[in-house]
Amino acid sequence: MRQASGDGSFLRRLNQVAVLRALRGTESATLAELAKAAQLSRATADGIVETLLRDGWAEEVVPSDGLRGRPARRFAFRGEAGHVAGVSVGATGVLAMVADLNGRVVARAAESLPSDLPSARRLAAVVDLVERACAEAGLTAGALTAVGVGTTGVIDGEGRVVKSVVLEDWTGVRLQQELAARIPVPLRVENDMRLAVLAEHWQGAARGRRDVIYLHTGSRIGLGLLLGGVPHRGSHAAAGELGGQPNSRWSAFHHVLDFALSADPGELRAPLQAALFALERARAGDARAADAVEAFATGLAEGLVTLVTPLDPELVVIGGSLARAGELLAGPVRRYLESVCLYPPEVVVSELGSDAVCVGAVRFALDHAERLLLA
Repeated sequence: MRQASGDGSFLRRLNQVAVLRALRGTESATLAELAKAAQLSRATADGIVETLLRDGWAEEVVPSDGLRGRPARRFAFRGEAGHVAGVSVGATGVLAMVADLNGRVVARAAESLPSDLPSARRLAAVVDLVERACAEAGLTAGALTAVGVGTTGVIDGEGRVVKSVVLEDWTGVRLQQELAARIPVPLRVENDMRLAVLAEHWQGAARGRRDVIYLHTGSRIGLGLLLGGVPHRGSHAAAGELGGQPNSRWSAFHHVLDFALSADPGELRAPLQAALFALERARAGDARAADAVEAFATGLAEGLVTLVTPLDPELVVIGGSLARAGELLAGPVRRYLESVCLYPPEVVVSELGSDAVCVGAVRFALDHAERLLLA
């Protein structure tokens, strides 16, 4: 069978992708190493590397001082060749980050928003935040390689908010479609808890782990599941989404609510405010507050054990606004799981804090950008 015209350029593109993939998989490499990884001749790899250098996709790594002789040239993927944006849309506002293709965050922008804001204004705020972050990085939004967005609620495969109980006027919004019409670059939307556990796996407390439960503690209780190194979506993309359940705050909160009411009866507090109040008093040495916090944490653990037992994770990461309590929260959870589980998981506090969802959105965008780049 004769080759059709253009087969040569297609083959060269395949070879170029192979070299790019090899560059992406290592910090730096010699020409011989790239040729071996891409299964190409040295001469073919040499021509492709020169093209990648000229087009800005690769850069030559300058050897450190003190090396003797003439070391082989080393090359690395040039992260500045493109940029992605990650966005988190939550109950209290929007956060946007811009990162290069190596995942280095170069700009960020944030804005507080009320949870009852109309969806049209929230959409406009998301677009504005992306544009502001891009401007800080010296880019336009249209120059981005990809955008990842994480938001509360059940998100289907087309990026539609099937249900949200945290944000009013958010259920039914075709978020991916609406944002893609305003930011004309490849854009994907995912549930915030799945992106949070993805972030912890990438840059946080779950690095190197494959089976992880991420417990979000704040104005709501949420879960992100990492199974086999991949965020678990479930058959209806609702895995870990507890917001619609009658017991979504979990009974654990009544301990800190009771304490706050007895310690300061003149102030009526929401569950999150009561928990923060109790934590503050516990740090100050209030024994009753410490007991309330421990009971609260143990209540969280009692809910967690129904997942820990069947899933057998190696790690539980506690995130969200209450994770700032550190060992005051993690300690009782750990002790309870150790007392009832055959193989108790390690329990740690998030290393990413309130940035977790947005960092996960950046990773989500990078994964999509890599699929486009290496297609």
